[in-house]
Amino acid sequence: MNHVLNLKCLICGKEYGVDEIEYVCPDHGNEGIVDVQYDYDLIGRRLSQGDLLHSTNHTIWRYKPLLPVQPDAAVPPLTVGWTPLYRTARLAAESGLKHLWVKDDGRLPTASFKDRASAIAVVKAQEQQAGVIAVASTGNAAAALSGLCAAVKQPNVIFVPETAPQAKIAQLLVFGSTVLLVEGTYDDAFELCMQAVAEYGWYNRNTGYNPYMTEGKKTVSYEICEQLGWHAPDRIFVSVGDGCIIGGVHKGLKDLLALGWIDHMPKLMGIQAEGSADMHQAWQNGENILTKPPIAARTIADSISAGLPRDRLKALAAVTETNGAYLTVTDNQILAAIPTLARGCGVFAEPAGATAYAGLLKAIEQGLVSPDERVVVINTGNGLKDVAGAMKAVEQVGTQPRRVAPDLENLKRVIG
Repeated sequence: MNHVLNLKCLICGKEYGVDEIEYVCPDHGNEGIVDVQYDYDLIGRRLSQGDLLHSTNHTIWRYKPLLPVQPDAAVPPLTVGWTPLYRTARLAAESGLKHLWVKDDGRLPTASFKDRASAIAVVKAQEQQAGVIAVASTGNAAAALSGLCAAVKQPNVIFVPETAPQAKIAQLLVFGSTVLLVEGTYDDAFELCMQAVAEYGWYNRNTGYNPYMTEGKKTVSYEICEQLGWHAPDRIFVSVGDGCIIGGVHKGLKDLLALGWIDHMPKLMGIQAEGSADMHQAWQNGENILTKPPIAARTIADSISAGLPRDRLKALAAVTETNGAYLTVTDNQILAAIPTLARGCGVFAEPAGATAYAGLLKAIEQGLVSPDERVVVINTGNGLKDVAGAMKAVEQVGTQPRRVAPDLENLKRVIG
């Protein structure tokens, strides 16, 4: 991996060789998150936009020279990446915009954005010949790891809150993972997982701790910009819980700028649920993100419910360094966005995915987005992940099925 220069601590700036540390800077305990640094001159000689134009590999691995894996590394067989970027003219018009795209990562193998990171986790774990991979999750990262591990017969242990949606727990069980339902919150599950990997020596897939998870998530930015003909959008709206997705989006854009493949940095708009708004609070109040105490998170969007965002350093930088903003939306606004998004462009999002679109509507209302801006909204998960949430959403907007007897006259009365 001579294209990877080092691992740099985001707190003290200390740099380490890739073999010197496994996850974090030891000077700061579990908070010492590091960033993977690359030799962009070398990468630019190995990969060009022209190479990608002729590539037939429509997965994240089309960008392998930009990822922290060996060139000959075996990768999981599932098709992770190259999800559709829909230009949504009707939804744009309804929103008062001229240019709006929706990136639908609900189309990934386990139906969420988290497959991007889990694909990297499986490769890195197998590099180390790890016997077991472990993760704590509200459901999507767990399902992603579970599915990717099933594809290569890799044992894994999953820690999820017992309140996780049944559809997500079903995925874990179907894929054959060892599933531990933790009696508590996501933060409780995270802490127990961290203790377990230290005790048993398992490979740690947790975001905000394992720096390589950002590197998987950054591939969405490569795809967005490539699918737009290397004309970067003006703004990207991202739902935020733990902070790793928005940090990954930012990292991918920084890579592209360093390579000279895009000519400007999009403004990143982090959208949080009002009941889980730790990042918004820190950004708005100028608080120290490392010393800020955790909050008691509560929202219908379980995938972004985090009392203590684990990747908060990268998540804060993603907004501040791009002149973006953090916004909050209510649970009712999140629910309302699910059918609006679905009926406007045919993309069925779970609550966390719809949160990004709800944030766009609020940003427009506040005058933060001009009609001429080119905007991308990322849907991070399929609506079938949380059927209960979807049913609440349609109930809120007054949509319900109508019963009909199996004869034409009764049908006419019902329709009439």
